[in-house]
Amino acid sequence: MASITSAPRRSALTRNRLPRYAIWVAVVVGLVLGAALSTLVGFNPFGWGVFAAIVFTVVYVAWSGAIEGSRKAKDKLATCLVVGAFLVALLPLISVIWTVLVEGAKGLATPGFLTTSMNGVSGIQDNESANNGTKVLGGIYHSLLGTLIITLWATIISVPIGLLTSVYLVEYGNGNRLSRGITFFVDVMTGIPSIVAGLFAAALFATIFGPGTKTGFVAAVALSVLMIPVVVRSSEEMLRIVPNELREASYALGVRKWRTILKVVIPTAISGIASGVTLAIARVIGETAPILVTAGFATKINTNAFADWMSSLPTFIYTQILNPTSPSNPDPSLQRAWGAALVLIICVMILNLVARLVARFFAPKTGR
Repeated sequence: MASITSAPRRSALTRNRLPRYAIWVAVVVGLVLGAALSTLVGFNPFGWGVFAAIVFTVVYVAWSGAIEGSRKAKDKLATCLVVGAFLVALLPLISVIWTVLVEGAKGLATPGFLTTSMNGVSGIQDNESANNGTKVLGGIYHSLLGTLIITLWATIISVPIGLLTSVYLVEYGNGNRLSRGITFFVDVMTGIPSIVAGLFAAALFATIFGPGTKTGFVAAVALSVLMIPVVVRSSEEMLRIVPNELREASYALGVRKWRTILKVVIPTAISGIASGVTLAIARVIGETAPILVTAGFATKINTNAFADWMSSLPTFIYTQILNPTSPSNPDPSLQRAWGAALVLIICVMILNLVARLVARFFAPKTGR
């Protein structure tokens, strides 16, 4: 009598295929052997991860080659290399965010860090804080306010120029010599170093108002040189994807071209344009070199962009690290610098989130 129960047979579809638990076995082997190899050269988490990844790849690919054949093994090797490259690219980002979060949380938790300036804070206070354990005095209010004012003026300058330039390139240029020249110079401006933009703005205002002119508005002009090509490129791409049928339908109704652009083309592309403008702001808000050249550095609150020096978050971080308030006790200055760095990263993340929300909010509504 045949046995009622028998071992399950593997069909032709599942024959010569790795079992489902193979990847987990390879992970365990990689972690164990990786820890052993890392111990031989001095154990550290990074070395452990590298050795574990190498061992996992060798075990997994060799096992696949022995059972599934060379074709499947090559496919798994390519998959491991792609995933490994992605993790390697992700490591610096995770490391930066983690370091800034750990170090910057101390400065951000200091009472008055966001509501006070550095006016009146000297090395005496930092020495007392380091020696007696009192709270660190001084904050970033003046720099945060300066960053907002400078970026606001840069946006006011850049958005109209960039948007009108993109409208000309798409709607009026038609590939003529002027439009080709504008496209060429926009491409060149996209790649210029930020310090060159700062030197240009400083030289321009020094020629007009005299040497040594440093104000928040000069810094805004320098940042606008960096923002304009980004706004032009993003707006141009958004305007080009607007269907020509919408323009032709408007022309068929007798609407003038300028009104078609204003009422049909731009509203259709407004989500992408707004998103590009927001990303352009996020691109320049962390610039340091142009602001050092054009706005200098200040320790007091200045809300007038047309007079006196003005501080910003990047220049605040730079000066606190390079020139601590107390050279003998630099820890309070480093704490303030890390806190300002965390605030700057939060601002950039908020701007990127706003760009996504704006793109979704202004996206054209589609129906069935």
